[in-house]
Amino acid sequence: MGNVEPEPEAPGSARRSPLERGRQGPAGGPGGWPNGFEQLYVEHFVSFVTLATLLTGSGAAAEEIVQDAFLRCQKALDRAEHPTAYVRAAVVNGCRSYHRRNALARRRSMDVLPVSAEPELRELADVLALLPSRQRTVLVLRYYADLTEADIAQVLGCRPGTVKSLASRGLANLRTMIEP
Repeated sequence: MGNVEPEPEAPGSARRSPLERGRQGPAGGPGGWPNGFEQLYVEHFVSFVTLATLLTGSGAAAEEIVQDAFLRCQKALDRAEHPTAYVRAAVVNGCRSYHRRNALARRRSMDVLPVSAEPELRELADVLALLPSRQRTVLVLRYYADLTEADIAQVLGCRPGTVKSLASRGLANLRTMIEP
């Protein structure tokens, strides 16, 4: 019952992590994300945190949601055809879960953005927080993330017509809140 050493693997059959497989996958093809997980994280972390902040109204919750989304998606990213869209959908779903868990607490106290945030962004987040969750999500994905109606429909799991309707109602609600 001494030390048991693992058997050596045949040359060329070394196990690779999903991260390594992703780096070496075909560029732009299914299962291939040429810049790797770290590059995806570095390139999109800040924009995903801003997206989540606008969706949740909380900078701290947004960072946590984005980090959780990256961790949950890491193993599946080597199989994802569009890794950025895959993680974005996970972020949006994380924000939806956040709202379900914290609906009452969010209404009582709004920790919108860090104190260092630009005043315009703080005002925008305050107004967006007054919208129903799905309207807010559609407007942020459309005008902040610059997604098409089809992409938003895919993220939300609904039809493009529903996205149009939610956007129209959301913009109408914003007009009534902003205009005197």
